[in-house]
Amino acid sequence: MNDSNHEISLQQAIDMTTLYRENKPADAPICETFEIAAINQLAAVSGCAYLRIYYGRKENMEIHAILVAANENNEDILPAETATNALNTGNGVILEDGYRSPPDCPPKSALNSND
Repeated sequence: MNDSNHEISLQQAIDMTTLYRENKPADAPICETFEIAAINQLAAVSGCAYLRIYYGRKENMEIHAILVAANENNEDILPAETATNALNTGNGVILEDGYRSPPDCPPKSALNSND
C-alpha cells in the first residue's frame, strides 16, 4: 500500500457524496456513524496499521459497514474464532451496528444533502 494521508478537499467530498446519493441502490445507507470509543478500541488492537471497512447485509438485507483492523502486511486482525485465512491473534475486534442513515440521520451538511 502506498503512503497516503487519505485527505481530499471538501469539494471533492461533496462531489463524491452527491454522485453516490444520486446513484445509490435504494436500500443503501447514506452513511453510518460509529462512537469514537469503538473506533479507539479498534485502533488500539495490537499491530493495527490500517482500518478496513467491509460491507455486508443483515438477515433483513440492510447493508451495513463492518470495520476491522489490519496490520502492516495488510492482513485483517480478527478474533481467534474466525476463519484461518487471516491473522487470528485473538485480540481482533470487529465493529458493526453503526447508526445507519436512514433512519438515524445526522443533521444536514454539505456531505449529506443537496441544500
